[in-house]
Amino acid sequence: MAIPSNKAELAEAIRLNYLKLRIDLEGVPESLCREQTLEGHAKDTEMSVHDLVAYLVGWCELVLKWQAGRAAGEPVDFPETGYKWNELGRLAQKFYADYAALSYPTLLDRFATAKDRILTIVDQTENADLYGRPWYEAYTFGRMIQLNTSSPFGNARKRLRRWKREKGLS
Repeated sequence: MAIPSNKAELAEAIRLNYLKLRIDLEGVPESLCREQTLEGHAKDTEMSVHDLVAYLVGWCELVLKWQAGRAAGEPVDFPETGYKWNELGRLAQKFYADYAALSYPTLLDRFATAKDRILTIVDQTENADLYGRPWYEAYTFGRMIQLNTSSPFGNARKRLRRWKREKGLS
């Protein structure tokens, strides 16, 4: 799928990549969702499917936090307070811990809610505000949303499908 360049393409990319991923996630037995056998986000690490979803929820909720901060006229720490862009492996570990207490079904619901909230923002934002000017450094708001939603959804699906084939779950 091409990189979205307008509001309609962005919304479609988020919806489509989420739907495909969600179907694959629902095919993971709860008994395997915490097994640490999936390639991790940091080099030479392993994670669980639960961690994979926690990572996606973490990024979706960061997008929501960024947007809320900007809308309130507050300064926003990118990517997250206490983290730099070259520390994304450490940030992934934080996301795993942040959502570790949630059951897999509850985490999937939180993922759906975060995605829906982002789609609401996209739907309510003018195309010019999404793609007409830089929002963070050289990136437009639409590109920042895409980089932290539809793109990682697609990457997660590839990783998950490979893991499911290895487990005989395809």
